[in-house]
Amino acid sequence: MQKQGVQTKKRKSISYDKYGYLFVAPFFITFLIFQLYPIFFTFRPSLTDAAGWSKVLENSIIGFDNFAKLFDFSAEVSRYFWQSMGNTVIIWICNFIPQIGMALILASWFTDTHLKLRFQGAFKVLIFMPNIITAATIGILFMSLFGYPVAPINTMMQQFGLLNGPFEFFRNVVASRGLVSFIRWWMWYGNTMIIMIAGMLGINPALFEASLVDGCSSRQVFWKITLPLIKPILLYNLVTSLVGGLTMFDIPHMMTQGNPNNTTNTVARFIYTQGFETPNNFNIASAASVILFVIIVICSLILNAIMKDRDVKPAKRRAGK
Repeated sequence: MQKQGVQTKKRKSISYDKYGYLFVAPFFITFLIFQLYPIFFTFRPSLTDAAGWSKVLENSIIGFDNFAKLFDFSAEVSRYFWQSMGNTVIIWICNFIPQIGMALILASWFTDTHLKLRFQGAFKVLIFMPNIITAATIGILFMSLFGYPVAPINTMMQQFGLLNGPFEFFRNVVASRGLVSFIRWWMWYGNTMIIMIAGMLGINPALFEASLVDGCSSRQVFWKITLPLIKPILLYNLVTSLVGGLTMFDIPHMMTQGNPNNTTNTVARFIYTQGFETPNNFNIASAASVILFVIIVICSLILNAIMKDRDVKPAKRRAGK
């Protein structure tokens, strides 16, 4: 009997933690092979003269000459790179500000106990749906809608008297940037909203109940309770949007090819054209990738410092008091 009791205790003390490691192992293996290794591998070509396929395997270390070219503003490749950086920042800001604003508004509506909105599930699915559509599909869709000279948007605007003739959206700087920004907003505001809702639902309900007892309005609850408590979620959305925005490639490449006059060309597309189009400057592409990586890290650290909660330290008591 005593032996059986010991065996029962052993069975109860079995740890299942190892199974958790097995479940997450595929992600880490995939990340190490297809993401972390390419990141570190990129550093070496940035220090070499690997320009052209013949130099991929047999190249020489030339130090920081490639970085010097990108910071030499009199060089054409440097102007092209920093113009692409400026385009990327403009497009990201134009889509992120309305994205985070709309996500916060919708999330506060869906979690507000005062409103009690009906059919929330259906609305959430419809709002989130653009995020699961491939970028290639969306690019082709908007190219068809805003095409020239005959396309649905052009035809409709002419019928309503908004245009005297067909308008070339993809040859206008403001229209091209606006379309790319709108598509990025439309694709991602639903995803941001879902994350915001998850953060808001994680707030202690007792705080909202206390605010109802005190007679607080929905606006006061949002600004005084909800927004301060979802600051970590806001930081997560800021950082992930920053990374996604600065590495933006698919929509500008599909729709505009960086036109008109490289005003929608992003840093990621600059890296692609340098590395995979003639003359295949893998060294310049790698150096640009490293610079982009450093910019993302610095901006992420700045955002983290700004958004970090600062605990108020208690004042030190003087001796004898």
